[in-house]
Amino acid sequence: MTRLTLRHYILVALSVFVLFLPGRATLPPLDRDEPRYMEATAQMLHGGDYVDVRFLDQPRYLQPAGIYWLEAVAVRLTGMQDTHAVWPYRIPSLLSVTAAAVLTAWIGAALFGPACGLLAAALLAVSVLMTAEGRMATIDTTLLLCVLLAQCGLLRAYLDRERDLATPLAAALLYWTALGCGLMLKGPVILIPGFGTPLALALVERRIDWWRRLRPSWGWLLMLAIVVPWCVAIGVKSHGDFFSRSVGRNFLGKVASGQETHGLPPGYHLAVFALAFWPGSLFAAMSLPFVWARRFEPHVRYLLCWIVPHWLVFEAIATKLPHYVLPTYPAIAILTAAAVVSYSSRWEWPHAIWARGVLAAYAVLWFALGSVLAFAGPVLLWRMEGTFSPAAMLIPAGALPLLVLSGYLIVHRDMLRAVMAAVAAAVIIHVGLFSTVIPRLQTIWLSPRLAAMVDDHRPCAQTVVASVSDSEPSLVFLLGQNTRLMGATAAADFLQQNQKCALVLVGAQDLVAFSTRAMQDGLDLHELGQQRGLNYSTGKYLDIGLYGVIRQPD
Repeated sequence: MTRLTLRHYILVALSVFVLFLPGRATLPPLDRDEPRYMEATAQMLHGGDYVDVRFLDQPRYLQPAGIYWLEAVAVRLTGMQDTHAVWPYRIPSLLSVTAAAVLTAWIGAALFGPACGLLAAALLAVSVLMTAEGRMATIDTTLLLCVLLAQCGLLRAYLDRERDLATPLAAALLYWTALGCGLMLKGPVILIPGFGTPLALALVERRIDWWRRLRPSWGWLLMLAIVVPWCVAIGVKSHGDFFSRSVGRNFLGKVASGQETHGLPPGYHLAVFALAFWPGSLFAAMSLPFVWARRFEPHVRYLLCWIVPHWLVFEAIATKLPHYVLPTYPAIAILTAAAVVSYSSRWEWPHAIWARGVLAAYAVLWFALGSVLAFAGPVLLWRMEGTFSPAAMLIPAGALPLLVLSGYLIVHRDMLRAVMAAVAAAVIIHVGLFSTVIPRLQTIWLSPRLAAMVDDHRPCAQTVVASVSDSEPSLVFLLGQNTRLMGATAAADFLQQNQKCALVLVGAQDLVAFSTRAMQDGLDLHELGQQRGLNYSTGKYLDIGLYGVIRQPD
């Protein structure tokens, strides 16, 4: 095989698409960010305001409106805007992760050959971080797609210089359009890899002649033309508040201090890499000698200039989350795949004893992480739900032998087959967890059960629910934008003013204050139901009851 054909790219796309389907419709809103995106999009659809992004009655001025537009289009095209279904909001992330794998294959094939491209796409697609982000209706996989599109434009200009060929106008249009779309998704973040890569190359090579191939004299105008109209509109509508919040507090604030308890020291992203890029993390570590020996070769140098600036920036800022370095993972996957393909059956171990010891310890950690992931499903079902699932036991039964086989092949220096075995194990683990385990963890899915309880007891078609003890965004999305979040006494007063159609969700810790105020308001309360569950965002168990007013017969 001398190059990847259209059939290969279609195969990559279909494989990744199918891999990321399990759990997309059955999983309720995850984390806290995903339901915030979904609810803000739902309010955008219902209100018809596609400029001002809001969550309930509060402005959501964290980033531009690009991701909300994408999700709104997906929901509108599926005709699900009047429901609380989660899967339409996840369509952009599904398409983005699929396209990201295809582009990774193209870049890998362009630099190191078709086998490298296919292997790099597989390593990226099955990595733990990509598996998690690709299933949520958040911004990170769409941003990754923009980064990859920009890198495709950059790479075309860079390779054309090496081959002394003219760079087509399409490459420049792709590069600047991708940067403009990235600005509409997450603001200046796209510029870190978008400008960081050519800047690093210029510093290393001490030449910038190839940069002119991207038509920067007018390209920046195209980039700004994509984002400026919305910036003007939101600036007028918010009276400048959007820029003070999104740039001043959200973007620059993360640089100076750790926001939302995510402040961590430098080295965090390197420490979590073993899990975030698993199962490719071990092979990436083993590829370091290959990368170091070829660091001056143009293709390796290009990928290093893609990785290093972005990684250093996000290690330096105070706020750290694993997905911040996701835009570097395609380049890491390509370098790893290049090393594996180049030395698939004649791998050389480090000569230094200390290096072999470090690598062996990392291999033990890698196998331990894989084992934990394999057994996580049945253990969680047993500990949290008290059930033994034969289907969940198929995960370790299928994955562990493949991990052992991968380790055996590593010891015998057959790296290509070792990677393939590890990728197969990861596929079994991820599909098994998202199809047979996570949807059945009812203990942690408290919001869906509360929403179902409300639906069972709605006194009116337009029932308004006040939530006292649970303010999770997932509950707000499932109940709708009329949900009220308030304290115990305020909820009792609200119920007194809306006795016919209002309901109140109250946890055990707030029940005394709520009941006392309801008695003072002369309300005859009726408990309609009770749910207990684990708020996995806080780690605390909650007992929440649904209360309404006993209506006297007419």
